[in-house]
Amino acid sequence: MHTATAGCGWSGPAVGACPDRRSVDNVDEPNERPHVVIIGAGFGGLAAAAELRDDPVDITIVDRANFHTFLPLLYQVATAGLNPADVAHPIRGIVQRQGNVRVRRGTVVGVDWEARQLEVETEAGPLAPLGFDHLIVAAGSTANFFGIPGAAELGFPLYALDDATALRNHVLACFEAADADSLLLDSGILTFVVVGGGPTGVEVAGALAELFSHVLRRDFGALEVGHARVVLVEMAESLLLNFDGSSQGHALDALRERGVEVVLGDSVEEVTATEVALSSGRRIASHTMVWAAGVRANDVASTLDVDVGRGGRIDVGTDLSIPGRSHAYAIGDIANVPVPGEEAWVPQLAPAAQQAGRHAARQIRARLAGRPTTEFRYRDKGIMATIGRRSAVAELPFGIRLSGTLAWFAWLGLHLLTLVGFRNRLSVFLNWAWNYATWDRGPRLILGTRRRPT
Repeated sequence: MHTATAGCGWSGPAVGACPDRRSVDNVDEPNERPHVVIIGAGFGGLAAAAELRDDPVDITIVDRANFHTFLPLLYQVATAGLNPADVAHPIRGIVQRQGNVRVRRGTVVGVDWEARQLEVETEAGPLAPLGFDHLIVAAGSTANFFGIPGAAELGFPLYALDDATALRNHVLACFEAADADSLLLDSGILTFVVVGGGPTGVEVAGALAELFSHVLRRDFGALEVGHARVVLVEMAESLLLNFDGSSQGHALDALRERGVEVVLGDSVEEVTATEVALSSGRRIASHTMVWAAGVRANDVASTLDVDVGRGGRIDVGTDLSIPGRSHAYAIGDIANVPVPGEEAWVPQLAPAAQQAGRHAARQIRARLAGRPTTEFRYRDKGIMATIGRRSAVAELPFGIRLSGTLAWFAWLGLHLLTLVGFRNRLSVFLNWAWNYATWDRGPRLILGTRRRPT
């Protein structure tokens, strides 16, 4: 097998590194093209790669999956509204027309900053060290359970495609179990607790309520589906904390209209297989706890020997560079990105990650041209959350606030436009149209459960 250093171009089918940073096969050739390695194929990582499309650099994208996941629609996979393939697209398919990009499937487990080499492992074992001239860390985030007993072991997070399919399998398995043995109803097998009143929690709770009342009620005709409950727990005194008060009120009213029990000013203290215990002393009989209450940086951050701050995220300068690490940047959910001149951080949103990815790429371009780097300034594109059919809230630039049907159509349109791949857009549109016309859901399939209902 041939190997190549980070900046040696593509001399073979695999990319590695050697100490003198030249091709092993052509040690007398100069290092002509800088090598940019991007850890993570999320919104930020792909935006950075696209920005460098026409630059004289070679790019390697490293990701533990071979696909990009459209995270804002994971909850629809979890609630049987969409197929997993509708919200995922192969990374190689995304970059196949960009000739200066290669993809490596694997997990970064370490780094040698002096030699500028990453340690990458796969299920089959370690790969050859991957050298780099410039590094962009865009590995995203994962669930933060804050040490709550039982939450990590028994909870269902929603931060990866596997999470969404596991939750869908589990929800449907609970209904199947209840249909087979009605005595399980008293144990709370059809009570679903959603923890966290941010956009993800609100969207999951609303979608579950509509799934139960309009779809599973017909699927399980002999089962008293009226026993199914959705309980949304939020430790603050309102939902959607980053939204205006009117949007918060609309979300609360819309959820309650759909039968969701909203518990405010309370938090989870313990999770067992059959109960969720709250700090107020209340104990909810439930076999399902959906976790949407917090995130922390991807574990990659702790393997890179860099300074981390809140949430385990990498602290970066105003130009997105990692202090003390030459030619390295961190972007998106894995980074604490400061707002210049303020005691605040850039929000962890997809548009922010995309903007940061493009900015980091431009800093690499500037350094290659001998120019100084510049500050990153986030442009707020607004925030949205959907509660269910014909109900959403949207807060856009220039003080524009929408709610109800108009906000819902705006939410649908934006997500269709930002999905990767025409096939995905078409499939999602057809699924949404079918659901709207028939109140039916498509992929109500149990393809293997992560755990059995108790």
